Amino acid sequence: MRTVRLHDTRTGRPRELEPRDGRRVGVYACGPTVYSRVHVGNARPYVVFSLFVRFLRHEGYDAVLVANVTDINDKIYDAARVAGRPSDELAREMTAHYVADTDRLGLGRPDHEPLATEMIDEIEALIAALLDKDHAYAADGDVYFRVRSLPEYGELSHRDVDQMDQGEGGEGADRKQDPLDFALWKAQKPSEDTAWDAPWGRGRPGWHIECSAMAEALLGVDFEVHGGGVDLIFPHHENEAAQTLAARGRPLARIWMHNGMVELGGGDDAEKMSKSLGNIRGLAEVLDEVGRDALLMYFIAGHYRQPLAFAPERFDDAARRLERIRDAGRRLVPGDSPPELASHRDAFFDALADDFNTPRALAALSEWIREANKLAGVGDAHLREMLGVLGLENLLERGEGPPAEVTALAERRAEARTRRDFGEADRLRDELLAQGWVVRDGPAGPELVPAGP
Repeated sequence: MRTVRLHDTRTGRPRELEPRDGRRVGVYACGPTVYSRVHVGNARPYVVFSLFVRFLRHEGYDAVLVANVTDINDKIYDAARVAGRPSDELAREMTAHYVADTDRLGLGRPDHEPLATEMIDEIEALIAALLDKDHAYAADGDVYFRVRSLPEYGELSHRDVDQMDQGEGGEGADRKQDPLDFALWKAQKPSEDTAWDAPWGRGRPGWHIECSAMAEALLGVDFEVHGGGVDLIFPHHENEAAQTLAARGRPLARIWMHNGMVELGGGDDAEKMSKSLGNIRGLAEVLDEVGRDALLMYFIAGHYRQPLAFAPERFDDAARRLERIRDAGRRLVPGDSPPELASHRDAFFDALADDFNTPRALAALSEWIREANKLAGVGDAHLREMLGVLGLENLLERGEGPPAEVTALAERRAEARTRRDFGEADRLRDELLAQGWVVRDGPAGPELVPAGP
């Protein structure tokens, strides 16, 4: 079991992963707000944290992944009004689309995918604890968190409290004791069709309290890793951290792990992909265009903490990487890999243990392939192990092989080369290519592989 280190947003430094209980590691990743179909930017945290948990399990950790769905929110109310539909109906439909679209990534589902609407009791209990400790106050059916009641507020986002804006606009301004305070519970408005009865009035939860309650319910407090996009650091994750620390006296999470945004454009013109900005590419649309393998490789090729440009050349590069791996796989045989390649396999996993550095891991994988190509009869175990953690083990799937007539042509070509009839050998090579096969002469002898597109 390797020691895993991750960049912690709160401290700004690498921090060692330290499980609370033996090998158990809880990972909570903020999921989408389901008011429309998810876009390819939403897929990045889904991929990052799914693969991170795969790696942890490879290392022997008992990792549990929780990825929530926010299915009650102002944006859902607004979208439902525009569509002329009940908000709960729209949320259910978009949740189903989200599951179907992310299923196509082929990474399996998180261990738990809580819906905010299914945890109203837990949310109310957490709000009640904050009220009891005077970190919150009720006002005309709303409940607000007292930001200045918590000295640690701002430690996650590294912001000066007096320079903060909760992004709530003027909503609740006449009821807040301080403009910095944010909503834990919002009284039902006439235009809102989904609400619950609570001790402080009928309404529904604010955004931030949902995740604090869901994370605690499924992972406890002081769990190991809280993840999400860098755009969530403030106010969402700052407020999550504040709510739990104020109510429970313990941190919500030990390490805060944030992925960079998928961006359109480049340089000074780059902007994050966002439904609110209207510059999105739907996940289903992109999967239709490039396929799941190319999309996964596109994500893996960039370090999770860095922004990632959404550009055609990135997918061209991903396609080339995939073909090199497939090509190498065709040369391998099932079974153990030679010991002399183990250092490259180890370098791959060491890179993932060092702040989940997938680009460096890919470089080690490429070096393994380069060295394996110099040998004959290499077993595929190392490569299969590495690709399994990246969700790309399917690249080593072998087809039924060439038909008998193609094999016969290859044998005739080999005979022509043996008698040094290179003209006939070249003619037979071209005939093989016309039938969709390339013949390659390697250390183990001639090899037939399907011709590329």
